[in-house]
Amino acid sequence: MMLKNMKLAIFFIFSLLGAVNGFAQETVGASAKQIVESFQAELINVMKNGQKLGFAGRYDKLYDPVSNSHDLSKIARIVIGKEWEKLSEEQQKKLVDVFTRFSVASYAHNFKDYSGETFTFDSEEETARGGVIVHSRLTIPDDKPVKFDYMLKEKGSSWRIINIIANGVSDLALKRSEYTAILQREGFDALIAKISEKIDNYSKL
Repeated sequence: MMLKNMKLAIFFIFSLLGAVNGFAQETVGASAKQIVESFQAELINVMKNGQKLGFAGRYDKLYDPVSNSHDLSKIARIVIGKEWEKLSEEQQKKLVDVFTRFSVASYAHNFKDYSGETFTFDSEEETARGGVIVHSRLTIPDDKPVKFDYMLKEKGSSWRIINIIANGVSDLALKRSEYTAILQREGFDALIAKISEKIDNYSKL
């Protein structure tokens, strides 16, 4: 099963239109724990129907839940660090757009089927800078559980995920190392092309 094989490569980590809109409404004023648990519930629901939906169906159903639970524009800025200020406004918007599509595509690709997996809340803690870390785990039948630490910061009237640490591996750190290296070595267009290529590859697998 895909979930069993993707632990080390899991991404920074995760109903029709009415259900998606319902998720967006639930995020307003919700606690950090509620944001994480609502998103995890959406993941499980998509997994249960994953094979029937196909990649495109999973992508469509996860687009709003991912966008409404993650601060994707902030994550995009963080992963390229100081390089962000060197980009034009048009380039910044283009990067956020392709990064958003890549984030949704990675969830749609990795969470594609279901065999009894469950998410369990363990605990939460406040950080020194006003954030919250929600500790949880994904229990996989006949395999070791995956430990997830979700780091969230407030954005407006709600909380948003800005990093996911899976079994001690930070998604943000991995992406920052990769993206900044490409930007500095090959330039902006090369970075966009490489991310777009990954999205295309996910849609075919």
